Amino acid sequence: QVQLVDSGGGLVQAGGSLRLSCAASGRTFSPFAMGWFRQAPGKEREFVARIIWSSGLQVYADSVKGRFTISRDNAKNTVYLQMNSMKSEDTAVYSCAATNRVRFTIDYRNYEYWGQGTQVTVSS
Repeated sequence: QVQLVDSGGGLVQAGGSLRLSCAASGRTFSPFAMGWFRQAPGKEREFVARIIWSSGLQVYADSVKGRFTISRDNAKNTVYLQMNSMKSEDTAVYSCAATNRVRFTIDYRNYEYWGQGTQVTVSS
């Protein structure tokens, strides 16, 4: 069984930075991909970024491209989301997720394992 634990959320001013972490544990952790998703109040969950575990290939939502960076440390079974130049519209609960499925990895419905989520609030 895979368990994911998100951390690093908090309150930041517009223009500031935060770094989220997602630590994975389990008997054998080797997903195809890991992603970060977010959900703001009253809105649907949306894709933020995704990284292929083996190759490190990254994909970003247009709304965060150039500001956010997803990375992973395979030895620590940890994925990170570095968020810079943050905006008020980045305010949401951020959750990491892992999947063994190889298609549609920007769709949250294709992820099997989820962290508990961490609140990120950007004040303007």
